[in-house]
Amino acid sequence: MALNTFGAIMGFAGQVAGDALAVYREALPKVKNPDLRGILETLAREEEKNCALMEQARRENVTEMILEPVTGLERDSYTIDANLGNGSIDSDFLKAALIFEERAERFFREASAKMPVPEVARIFRKVAKKKEANCIALKAVDLS
Repeated sequence: MALNTFGAIMGFAGQVAGDALAVYREALPKVKNPDLRGILETLAREEEKNCALMEQARRENVTEMILEPVTGLERDSYTIDANLGNGSIDSDFLKAALIFEERAERFFREASAKMPVPEVARIFRKVAKKKEANCIALKAVDLS
């Protein structure tokens, strides 16, 4: 399904943040490694802010929604299973968090290049940069 309007992109951006937030909240009580728990707590707080930021950007730029179509973004390219399954070990949670952060980084980076609203494009670039840093932090977690 194409993300071919500003509203569709903003709705999906909110969904990206909401999916990750739900997974991080589900994982937090089960994580044993204190370093991983700390990162997941930080990521959950960040996603709460991102959900609010995406909603605010959508509201503030609502008039832009009808001005320009967007091409080249497909929802299926960024969709992942938000279910942890029966993840019960820290490595499962770490892997899930990395998948969510990598997906979000790629979406926000690619969407920023196609976003017709400069202020929202800037927000997306900022979020993508933070997601890239999160991936580096997650890859540095030592579970041994």
